[in-house]
Amino acid sequence: MNTVNHNLNSYPVGFFDSGVGGLSVYSKFKKILPLENTLYFGDLYHLPYGNKTQQELVSYARSILDFYKEKQVKAVVIACNTSSAQAYDIIKNEYDFRIYPIIQSCAKVIALQNIEKLGVFATQATVNSGVYTKELKKYNPAIQVKEIACPNWVNIVESGAYKNSSALVDIKKHLDEMLEFKPNKIILGCTHYPYLIPLLEKFAAQEIFIDPAEIFVEYIKNDMKTLGMLNLGDRKPYEEIYVSANPESFVEHAKIFYEITQQPKVNKLGE
Repeated sequence: MNTVNHNLNSYPVGFFDSGVGGLSVYSKFKKILPLENTLYFGDLYHLPYGNKTQQELVSYARSILDFYKEKQVKAVVIACNTSSAQAYDIIKNEYDFRIYPIIQSCAKVIALQNIEKLGVFATQATVNSGVYTKELKKYNPAIQVKEIACPNWVNIVESGAYKNSSALVDIKKHLDEMLEFKPNKIILGCTHYPYLIPLLEKFAAQEIFIDPAEIFVEYIKNDMKTLGMLNLGDRKPYEEIYVSANPESFVEHAKIFYEITQQPKVNKLGE
């Protein structure tokens, strides 16, 4: 499972998400591990993932991981909570490179913090899976977890509809429901959701929200270091950006977290 070849340190690390959301993880990775060669795949053709079936999500994940196998990656980062929840456990042993799922990786860290009541905002598919609660309780059985699905939030981010009054109403509705639970912290359990912090903090202190991206990248860095996978070469690192549709939209909405300096290559992965 996820074996490591120590002679392949210069091989790239692949990332994927349904759209721009995973760039919240990708951008932090680029800052913390600047020597790594990287690939990013935004599956805009199938956006949003949150309302898809598990069978569909597993199919999308396999297609992207097969693509990355052809690209000879040394690891793949599932920078998508929905895919981590619905696909990771099924596909995790099918590839010979390291696979890092955001939920399972972050839960190990978050569960050991001094948190009694933890809220989770996520997509419907992630909430349906119950993976956040299961993984958190694996490391802290006493923690109380409340998961709330926010089915419109990915589209709010991908469409750039931050200033729409309807978006603000939707965000406040879910936050009001969560605050009734009186959580100590709230995980933004979809990589798109940190884009909405400027709106969320209109109604609650920013400190209550956990963006898993930084926790996740630190976990990946420590694991890669332990396994001797870090790229220590002196060549300028490269990056390649791929999308399955709508490259112009991707570049425009990516600007909040990461400046795309090249036109993304379009690959529909057999569609």
